[in-house]
Amino acid sequence: MAHTLELILDARATLGEGPSWHVGEGVLYWVDIEGRAIHVYHPGTGRDRTIPVGQMVGAVVPRAQGGLVVVLQDGFYALNPVTGALSLLAAVEADDPRTRFNDGKCDARGRFWAGTMAIADSPEPLGSLYCLEPDLSVRKVLSGIFCSNGIGWSPDNRVMYYIDSPTRKVMAYDYHLDTGTIANPRVVAEIDQGVPDGMTVDEEGMIWVAQWDGGVVSRWNPYTGERLLTVEVPAPRTTSCVFGGPNLDELYITSARTGLDAATLAAYTHSGGLFRASVGVRGLPTCAFAG
Repeated sequence: MAHTLELILDARATLGEGPSWHVGEGVLYWVDIEGRAIHVYHPGTGRDRTIPVGQMVGAVVPRAQGGLVVVLQDGFYALNPVTGALSLLAAVEADDPRTRFNDGKCDARGRFWAGTMAIADSPEPLGSLYCLEPDLSVRKVLSGIFCSNGIGWSPDNRVMYYIDSPTRKVMAYDYHLDTGTIANPRVVAEIDQGVPDGMTVDEEGMIWVAQWDGGVVSRWNPYTGERLLTVEVPAPRTTSCVFGGPNLDELYITSARTGLDAATLAAYTHSGGLFRASVGVRGLPTCAFAG
């Protein structure tokens, strides 16, 4: 599978993450966690607009009724992307200053899944995985997580994939779309280059994993555990990816500068940039929050 990669925005994000493609608007939303901002990238013009949110922000998704939903350090919020106004939908771990939300994504029924992690390095697994239902109730689904990260679903919605980064494993769970419940955990990929970060799924059911400190996004067959393709990214801290574009055949890739020393930043000047790859396969659309 041939592929090409281009830098489309020299954003120099501190910790670029959480991209989602808005099919209706034809724009890419993504976040800078440590920059405390949402970015709105317009491929037609190459313009990138920043919406400050005042807290660390883990992920952003479209909202079916309009606007966006984001996870900030202490919960789920609705965001008006025009005015920047935030309104709390559900507080989560707001009384625990040790943790913050990280990556998140919606399932095909519009539930928003997102997880937490320790803000500072911790030997304890302080994080958990939560699900925000369309009725705005919140369920804790998993606990004992070190760094809650990439989430995705198979094209038939019968499998959910999930990454707790330090384990270096991509897990799969049987997924019940009607109830939003998971069962039967098993390992479907083991990452040996850096650690797995954000991920997405293509229409063939293969998974794409961004590898932090690996400088790559890799495509894996979750049924065999085989690595099928590696896309080299000139940013060692490759963080996440999502399919976008009019045909959902453009892979957008985020990256980070945080924690890199001066020599590494001099060698990889586009760290923190936004990249786009043509990889010869279509992805699945970003699902919106239904509540």
